Amino acid sequence: MTQALPRRDRLLRAMGVTPWRLRTGGTVAAEPANDAPAADGRVPCVVILPAGCGERELDLVGRALRAFGPVTGRAARLEVSERGLGQVPVAAAYLVFGEAQARALGHELPAAVMSTAQIVLVDTPSDILFKAVAKRRLWNALRALGRALARE
Repeated sequence: MTQALPRRDRLLRAMGVTPWRLRTGGTVAAEPANDAPAADGRVPCVVILPAGCGERELDLVGRALRAFGPVTGRAARLEVSERGLGQVPVAAAYLVFGEAQARALGHELPAAVMSTAQIVLVDTPSDILFKAVAKRRLWNALRALGRALARE
């Protein structure tokens, strides 16, 4: 068995594969996310999506949100249906994908919540999937959202 590992490593390197080893070390403390609301009862972030998004669109949105850390990665995701949003949690920030979803959010949220929350509007997931300028706007919006959540 001891000779198998060096041979395996040689073969993997010959194929251009870099063997990785699991590091052992201390545990990393996880940052709090939307699992625990703040002292005032607000969650950090809520994502509002259009109903009927495809698998590729949802995958793109999920990867983009996870790229900006656990707060956006674990953000509550709500879909707007024909009946609207329903009950929307009070949040410090809302990331809204599309103007129709922004109107639905405006119908559901009280004015006091809307005045204190940061609402970031981006293109729909289908536009983000196919248009470079929409992707750029999403990254800029996520950076702004990250800065706002860091101040909280």
